Amino acid sequence: MRMLLDIVRQSLSTLWAHKLRSFLTMFGIAWGVGSLLLLVGLGEGFRSGQERQLATLGQNIMFMFPGRIPAVEGSAQSGQTYYFTYKDYSAVREQARFVGALSPVLNREDIRAVSDYGSTNGQVFGVAPDYNQIRNVAISPGRWFNHQDNADRRRVAIVGWELLKNMFPGRPAIGSSILLNGISFDVVGVVAKVGRDGNNGTNSRVFIPIDTMRNLFPLVKANSEDAISFLNYQPIRKDLHAEAKNEIHQIIARRHGFDPKLQDAFEDWDTIENMQRVGKIFDAMDWFLGVVGVVTLGLGAIGIINIMLVSVTERTKEIGLRKALGATHRNVLTQFFIEGAFLTAFSGGIGLALATGFVTLLAMLPAPDGFDTPRIIPASAFAAIASLGISGIAAGLYPARKAALMAPVDALRQE
Repeated sequence: MRMLLDIVRQSLSTLWAHKLRSFLTMFGIAWGVGSLLLLVGLGEGFRSGQERQLATLGQNIMFMFPGRIPAVEGSAQSGQTYYFTYKDYSAVREQARFVGALSPVLNREDIRAVSDYGSTNGQVFGVAPDYNQIRNVAISPGRWFNHQDNADRRRVAIVGWELLKNMFPGRPAIGSSILLNGISFDVVGVVAKVGRDGNNGTNSRVFIPIDTMRNLFPLVKANSEDAISFLNYQPIRKDLHAEAKNEIHQIIARRHGFDPKLQDAFEDWDTIENMQRVGKIFDAMDWFLGVVGVVTLGLGAIGIINIMLVSVTERTKEIGLRKALGATHRNVLTQFFIEGAFLTAFSGGIGLALATGFVTLLAMLPAPDGFDTPRIIPASAFAAIASLGISGIAAGLYPARKAALMAPVDALRQE
């Protein structure tokens, strides 16, 4: 143990004697470790920001919008536009096996909302009670409407957070009434602010039961009776989203008299598929950034190997003298190995500490929309540590072996 401490002390003295060279080498390793962690952390921050932004809509959401039945396959301009009806929604609800929560949406933007304190023009959504299971519509204060509200066509409304500024400035909305195109509705709930900055469209909407909407404010389209704007739904399981979409395509195509294989006739937005596609892009980005960081780390390791080889050359006579005085092959090997390992470990620790401190400072700043501040990813930290270990072994072992194999007579003769 005492011998090991003597070797460590001697190694540190040697490194201190060549401060500038040791500093430049350590800087290369620290830069490589910091780059690896920050690059991967930036990619993960962007990934989590995109996931968080999509999560403001809801989990595993799928949309289907009316489209055009093309007269010629592959032509989006030809053909006839069709619209969904409430009967389409009923058919999907009764026949689809892979669809979980389902809600039609009847959207009108030409309805004037008036309260005792102000008025506004916002979107009025007629939706089914299951809508808040699909979309992220948190109610505070108040409640979401239930199936009885819908069945009885009650005139109840839920007001978006943004509309409160104009309609109920500084006053409670729950228990008050609003007029929608002159028809009175009781406010039973308020949508809590959706999104970090409240710039989500849900904040500017008024929600009422779908059957109330159909009765009082029907959507009239040229070739559709009792039309609805679009469908919102979730698959029964995330991995069955493609089956759920194909199932709805077949039901809608059968009801409107066209071939379900005509993909140009459908307008879909599958957030599950989008997230999987984006995830693959970010996985590739993580690999690319990780490889860049590892290459930078490797360059630092090459610097350590170089400095240790130079050290062996400069200290040839010292090695010969030590071996002549009784130093063993193992003693010399251990000394140079410890010098290389210390340089690698110490500089790697500095890089890890600096990257962690920088990420901590960034976390205190407000992040832009769609981007989270970078964070230290355990997998990338493990990769950095593993790379450092390999670099330390390579940086210390090769020069150490070269020094230990020197014959004492040859080393003492070296000029």
